[in-house]
Parts: sequence; C-alpha cells; structure tokens
Amino acid sequence: MKRRDLLAGAAALGLPALLPAASHGQAAPAGNRKLTIAFGDLVSSLDPQLNNLPGDRSSDLHFFDLLVRNQYNELQPGLALSWTLVDPTTWDFVLRPDVKWSDGRPFTADDVVFSYARAPSVPGSVANFGGYLRTVASVEALGPLQLRVKTREPNPLLPLNLASVHIVSRHGTEGATSNDFNTGKALIGTGPYRMVSYTQGERTLLRANPDYWDGAPYWTEVDYRYVANAASRTAALLAGDVDVIDKVSVSDLAQLRARPEVAVHAYPGLRMLLLQPSFAPGPNRFITDNDGKTFEKSPLTDQRVRQALSVAINRQALCERLLLGTANPTGQWMPEGTFGYNPDVPVPGYDPDGAKKLLAEAGFPNGFQITVHVPNDRYILGPQTIQAIGQMWSRIGVRTSVEAQPWAVYAAAVTKNEYAMSTLAWGNGTGEGTYAMTNVLGSFDAKLGRGVSNWGRYKSDEMDAALDAAMQEFDDTKREAIVKGAVVTAARDVGIIPLLHYQNVWASRRALKVEPLSSDRTVAMMVSPA
Repeated sequence: MKRRDLLAGAAALGLPALLPAASHGQAAPAGNRKLTIAFGDLVSSLDPQLNNLPGDRSSDLHFFDLLVRNQYNELQPGLALSWTLVDPTTWDFVLRPDVKWSDGRPFTADDVVFSYARAPSVPGSVANFGGYLRTVASVEALGPLQLRVKTREPNPLLPLNLASVHIVSRHGTEGATSNDFNTGKALIGTGPYRMVSYTQGERTLLRANPDYWDGAPYWTEVDYRYVANAASRTAALLAGDVDVIDKVSVSDLAQLRARPEVAVHAYPGLRMLLLQPSFAPGPNRFITDNDGKTFEKSPLTDQRVRQALSVAINRQALCERLLLGTANPTGQWMPEGTFGYNPDVPVPGYDPDGAKKLLAEAGFPNGFQITVHVPNDRYILGPQTIQAIGQMWSRIGVRTSVEAQPWAVYAAAVTKNEYAMSTLAWGNGTGEGTYAMTNVLGSFDAKLGRGVSNWGRYKSDEMDAALDAAMQEFDDTKREAIVKGAVVTAARDVGIIPLLHYQNVWASRRALKVEPLSSDRTVAMMVSPA
C-alpha cells in the first residue's frame, strides 16, 4: 500500500492501518560479521531528539525505533502495530508487545508519552523536532500498550509525522542531558544495535542486539566512521579500509565504476540544495553597496532582486559540469514524480540580461556586494557550487564573496538569521511536500514548531494558509492540489531559491549490496551480501 493510499484510505475512513513490517533483521549464519562504513554527515550527538540533522538521523536508526516506519516510500508498523483514526482529531495506537529496552526493561506507552513531550524542546537543539509534533495537543497512555494522540486540528499526516520522531525511554532519559547519550549513560534504546563506544567527530562502534524484536541484524559488529572529505572516503574504500561509503564524490565516480572490486549504487534523491535570502528588513553587514556601506533597507526584501539572483543562476550547467550528472536542476522543493511536485512550475531559465534589467528596475543598476555562507563539511560540493553561483552573480553586477564555515560555526549564526544569504540542503525526508512547507517555508514560530529551518524568515500569509489547509485535508487529491498551489506561491515570491536535487550515491565492495531504507540515510541495516 503506497503512502497516499494508506493515508487517504485507512486514515480518512478510520480503519486500522495495519501493514506487514519490513524487517530490519536479516537471517544470518552463525559467526562474527563486521561491517565498516565511512559516512559524510557529521553526527552532532547520539541524543536522537536533539537535532533533526542527516548524520544524527542516520546514527539514531541503529539504536532507537519509531512508532511508525517510513521505508521504501511506505508507512509500516514500528513500535506501533496499528493505528486508527477515531475522529478527525483523535488517533489510537496499539503498541507492539514484548519489546525490551537495551537494559532489559519493558517498553510501554508511557515511554511514548514522555518522548513526544521531550522532543520539541531539547536544550541546545539547533534543529528541533517540533515541526513533526506541532499539531499534537495531548498524548495519553490508555494502557501499557495502548496510546491515544489528540491533535489541535485534523491532521491526516500524523502517522507520517511520527515516523520521524524517535522513542526514548522515560527511565533512562528523564533528567539526563544530551551528553549522557554520548557517554552511553542514557543510550538505552530498542533498536537493532547497542553502542560499544563513541568518539564525537570520529566514529561509533556498534554491536548487534541479539534480542531485537525484529530479529537480530546480519552484521554483528559495525564500525561507523565519520570521514568528512569525499576523496578520503573513496581512498579508504579503494584501500580496503572500509566496506561502504556514502555521498560519493562526483569526481571519483568514473574511477570507482571502472574498478572491478567496487560496486556503485545510485538512486534518485529527495534532497534539494537551495539558497535562503534573509528577509530581515534592516542593515546586514553581509550585503552592502559597492563602496562597502550597509543598506538601510536590505535589497533582498525586494522580490525583483530575489528574482534576478534566481534567473542569474545556470542550474543546468551546475548539474552537468560541476556535479557531472549526479543532480537535476529544479525550481521547487519536491522532485518530479513525488507528492506535491507541480509540473506547471518550471526550472527558472538562465537569463543574465533579464537579471540585470530586474536589478535596474529595483534601483540597483550597478548591483551591490553580498556574502553567501555555506557549510564546508556538510553538503556535496556545497562550497564549490556556491562559488560557481557567485561567479554567475558577479557577471550581473552582484559582487559575491563566499564564506565556507564548519557546520558548528555556521549553525550557530544561521539559525539566528545573521547571514544575508544562507545555504541549505533539505532532505524532504517524509517524501511529500508539506514537510518542507512546515519546516522551511512556514513562518517561523518556535512555539508551534513551524519554520524551524526557515533561516531567512520568509513569511507569507498565503503560504501559511496553504499549510494550515493541507494539514487538515484528508483527501489526498485535494491536499496535493493545495501543495501544488503553495509551490506557485513560493516561486512567485522567491521565498527560497531552489537549485537542484541530488542523486543518492553509495559505493561498496563488489560483494555487497546497498539498498536505501529511507531517503539518503546511511545505516548498517541497508547493507547485505550481494
């Protein structure tokens, strides 16, 4: 059953959404089986509710489970065996029996109650999980294995939203800090692996949980290494130091495909690279006139300026020449063929002359100066892509500097809207359009958990109204029409500047098979003998 059938059918009609679980566990012969993975997304913490970041999300899947799984673009039972829509704002969940935490204590509905109360406001978070729980009014344990979730408004996507919030134990987490997860003190999970050791910024050593409720995983030991540099990951694979690498450098693809001992695994991706202009109206030191004087009113508040910057980008050239065909140009947040993609919104055409005209109409015939910020340790060819865009902008009179920073530095400033132009690679992890609408395009509201990744503080009453309508519409056809309308709104406003959708590319030893479970996560459970 596909996602849209599940939500429109089972949810809208109030029927139990009971699906056969896809097993993490794999039937495995006796003996020790070790897997070494080199991955490129930094893990900020082993606390699964601290940051909604790619590296953290991948790491978390080894230790913790979700109430509902979103795998292979389908919703599947996780810690919940089934869910039923009782009325438009009430969902009941039947939980899986005989699930144990890694310390041997039983999993119960009370752990879910605690988890959903904690997730939106973990101290120190720079990308919290509040967006997934923004409509939740209350969570109540009706019994040890029965849960009731009440929403403030009808939310047809609640099961899908819950497929992104990991469940932690009350007894191990209450009163604990995020660092207690890193030390192992609070790392009590129900997942397929247990932690042996963790060195932040370097690696995590894992051992299979033989009592995992979904069957013991195939790999008994996993060396999960953070290797930021793509060339270093490739070198490690070719040297035989690791078995699998992710986010393969496009410059290494030809070499890897030519090696008989290596297999390359490429899949269409959901992750979009975009630019976020700041909508703060006042002066910003990162955008000045050509003499270096800050503007009293930022040029980026003028739609014509944002439009000029967008059409001055040759997206096709970026994908073909820089990313060597491992990305597709886009003018919207969802890729073709997904829920919410609008075929009537084309990729913005490359039009430098038109860009100059728009700048002149906005009162900037001689352009201005801008600094674009980008993480240097996070996105595939992120700094190089932004450098190329900077050269394109300079050709229309917008003299562009690029400041590439470590993620820790970048995240501290970007979440406060300190930059004039920031860079985001958004994962679209739910596989449908309201996820980005809630987190990237919805007006920032920390209390509601809306706009948590809306770093530029784009605000549109029309977009917010569309988000509210989409989140209450149980009919899939009508909901998708709302999302498609929101695509038109964002394109008209140039609320964000979409650039491209990445392909997901892994490489491994020839004897292995890599099949993604969800989006671009990299986990041991997706690797098996070929």
